[in-house]
This record gives sequence, C-alpha cells and structure tokens, in this order.
Amino acid sequence: MTPPAIQTFEQPDTAPVVDQPRVERREVGAPERRTWTLYESATDGISAGIWHCGPGRWRIAFGPREHEYFFVLEGRARLHSVDGTVTDLGPGQAAVIPAGFRGSFELLERVRKHFVVVER
Repeated sequence: MTPPAIQTFEQPDTAPVVDQPRVERREVGAPERRTWTLYESATDGISAGIWHCGPGRWRIAFGPREHEYFFVLEGRARLHSVDGTVTDLGPGQAAVIPAGFRGSFELLERVRKHFVVVER
C-alpha cells in the first residue's frame, strides 16, 4: 500500500471556489471570498487550504463539532464573540475558533490565511 502524500501549502495555479457571505449574515459589505481547498479527508472530517478575502464583516456560527485553526499570512482580522470579546489578528498570528462559537468575522483589510477545519 502506498502511504499518503504530504500536502504542501503553495499557492495553487487552479481556480479557487469564489463566494460571498450569505445575505442574511452580512453586517458590513459583501466581500468576495476565494478558497483553495488543498487537503480534504471526509472520513476524518478535516479540510485545509488557503483563503483570501477583502474587507467586510459577517456573522459566523460554528456547529457543535466544527473547529477552525487559521494562520494569518497577510492583512488584519477581528473576531467578535457574542459575549463582547474582541480578538485582533495580523500577519504571523494564529487562532482557533472553537466548536459552538457564535459571533462575527471582520476583515479590516484584505486577508490571506492558511486554514484547517476539523469537524468531528
């Protein structure tokens, strides 16, 4: 049996998946999000890749088993929790959004990040 290949995080030449926050979740703007999923394992509930998005703010609600780790490569992001806690992140900083998180994701400027989503 051939062992699984290591996935590097080079910017791919392929086209990204492009979308926007759903209308009912938008708080400021309608930024275009670009996602390159570089690794996905449905059996393990893991996906990882590169994400780009321009400024804006929208509500997020993570499921009870969905976690996201991300590392900011460029730009400035701000997470607003429903309890009023605000977390600012910039280049070279990382965070985990835990399962069940409710709040808003705000991009103060264009952000490029690596992400890993685990849903178990």
